[in-house]
Formats: sequence, structure tokens, C-alpha cells
Amino acid sequence: MTTAQTFNSWLTYTKPNPYASVRLFCFPYAGGSSIIFRTWAESLPTTVEVCSIELPGRGTQMKSAPFSRLEPLVGAIAQALTRNQFAPALLPHLNKPFAFFGHSMGAVVSFELARLLRKQYGLEPVHMFVSGHRAPQIPDPDPPIHALSEPEFIEELRRLNGTPEALLENAELMQLLVPILRADFEVLETYVYTTEPPLDCPITAFGGLQDQEVNCDELQAWREQTNAAFSLQMFKGDHFFLHSAQSLLLQSLSQELQQITSKINRLQLNSD
Repeated sequence: MTTAQTFNSWLTYTKPNPYASVRLFCFPYAGGSSIIFRTWAESLPTTVEVCSIELPGRGTQMKSAPFSRLEPLVGAIAQALTRNQFAPALLPHLNKPFAFFGHSMGAVVSFELARLLRKQYGLEPVHMFVSGHRAPQIPDPDPPIHALSEPEFIEELRRLNGTPEALLENAELMQLLVPILRADFEVLETYVYTTEPPLDCPITAFGGLQDQEVNCDELQAWREQTNAAFSLQMFKGDHFFLHSAQSLLLQSLSQELQQITSKINRLQLNSD
């Protein structure tokens, strides 16, 4: 098994693959880290290279303060993807066709990053995979939780069912985790959607059939954000179905990515 490689503190290639046709950037949910995606490369086609985004406050960015607003966070990720001190114009991590996968908070972050890259560099993903989050044009119907007292905040985390009970009961670990989670929820809860033209890449939305946070209509509304094809797939599970239904999710991702890489390879053959 190939050792994971970190090119800068924001990006971890779990299984470096210089011969891949497509690079899949993966964006975690609130409180999550790149470790969520550490085994994904083993289940995806060999034509795909997985690169996990590490947000400040965790993993290789443990010593960095988390962001509490979306715009500067997205700007920092864009800089990490395009930074090359020797040849800035080369866009080292965007030098081949790329796709985005983001779950929950990661869906919004990846969506706004796609719009920023289009605006600044004229680049778009070949495909967007958005998971477990309503379409960005739909306002958050729930009251914000990021400023709740600690007992109330932890109770909300328990209700969301994304934090193991053993961790919620560990006061020492929660002391480290709560500030990161508060900042991530603040990113989401202060986000203001602005209207821009739809993306030109296809969008696939994924959802959990028992997810109390996001319903099917809210996922279907992602259709408005693309001029290309749109599809919606639902899996058994709650908001964190990407764990409970991981094998089925990765199977679906594999099928779509295989079609994408086949199309890219055909286009490259025709252009040679």
C-alpha cells in the first residue's frame, strides 16, 4: 500500500497516483478531517487520484486556528490548490481534470470553491459530487447553534448523531473538539448565498433516506446550480450515511468516475 503524501498542510494524497486521469478532491463535514477519506482510494478506479482537504484545527493543520467564515476559508483553499512558489502559473494541483466531493459543510465549501476557481482562473471541476446538504440557494431553516452554551451545543451534536457518544462523554477531548465544531458551524450559519450563473459541470447529489437535516426536495434543488446533467441518489441512513452506507456510496462514485475517466481518455485519444 502506498504511503499517504502531504504536499502542503491543506492537501493529503492518500495514495499518490501520477498516472491518474482524474483527481478527486474530498471535503469533510463540520468537525471532520482528511482521515474520513483515508481508505477511499482503495475502492475507487485506479484512474482516480484521491486528495483530501485538511481544514485548519485538525490533522496536519492542528496548530492553525479554524476559520469562522466561508469566504476566507474558500480563498485559502484556492491558494493551497494553486500555490507553486517556483512557477505560480502552473496550478500544480489543478494540472489535470479534477472533480469535487463534499459532504454537508464540505458540499458548500466545494461549491463556493468551484465558483471561485471559475471566476479567478477560468477552471471548473469535470464533476461535482455534493452530499448531505441542501442546495445553497435554500436558506437554513434551523436556528444557529454555534453560539449555544456548551451543554446545549453538545446536546445538538448528540442529536445530529455524527459524534460518537464516547467522545461526547470525554470532557478532555471535547475541550479540543468543541472550538473547531463551533467555528465550522459558524462558517455554515453565517454563509450568505449570492446568485451567479450555474456551473457548466454535471452535479450528482447524494442523500440519506433517514436524514432529518436534509430532505429530498432540498437535494433535488441542486439541479438549479448546473447547466449540465444532474442526478440524485439516496442511500439508507441518517445525515452520516457516508459512513453507514460507505460501500454503496463508493460503488456509486466508482461507476460515475469510471464513466468520467473513460470520456476523458477518449477525448485525449481523439486530440492526439
